[in-house]
Amino acid sequence: MPILWLIYLILLLPFLLFVLFFQVTAFSFTKLGLSPQGAVLLFSLSLVGGLINIPVSRRRIMLEERPFPFPFPFFFYYPPRVREQVIAVNVGGAVIPALFSFYLLGRAPLLPALLATAAVTVVARSLARPVPGVGISLPAFIPPLVAAAAALLLAGQHAAPVAYIAGVWGTLIGADLLNLHRVRELGAHVLSIGGAGVFDGIFLVGVVAALLA
Repeated sequence: MPILWLIYLILLLPFLLFVLFFQVTAFSFTKLGLSPQGAVLLFSLSLVGGLINIPVSRRRIMLEERPFPFPFPFFFYYPPRVREQVIAVNVGGAVIPALFSFYLLGRAPLLPALLATAAVTVVARSLARPVPGVGISLPAFIPPLVAAAAALLLAGQHAAPVAYIAGVWGTLIGADLLNLHRVRELGAHVLSIGGAGVFDGIFLVGVVAALLA
């Protein structure tokens, strides 16, 4: 019986961790000014939105240029292999956090928010790495911690909303937008702003910001 209960516990562990993370994240959004219902809605939309990418740009990239066959270069033509590359915006990792940060901007001083965002942008830009087949890779905990430190130094009692704003915009600008040209060189089929390697970091921004509240 003890072994059976242990097996049940192991099987339920991912679900329990998800419920714990859900509770902590929803609580973090309530500390940032949302009602409990609004916090649950925002968390749910962010989670589901992480699976949705909205295309904003398309271009064709050449994968391989095929030479004319010898000795009949004028009778046969092999077109180059091309593929369409899509630049998209992730709903859960970019659109929703950006909209919520605009809401928080009315409760935060503008200059500290801009300076903290600049600090996170510089750090995210220096740590972000393009990874073939993935996109941008970024240590998830670094942007929230830098945003929190900058907000505490610059914003005082308004540290929580400033940390969220700086964490979201600093990560999106530093990790994704300023590295977009580098990811394009990888030839990836879809380039998702706010997706892949930066989604977790932006998600953790809300939790860290709540601790400051």
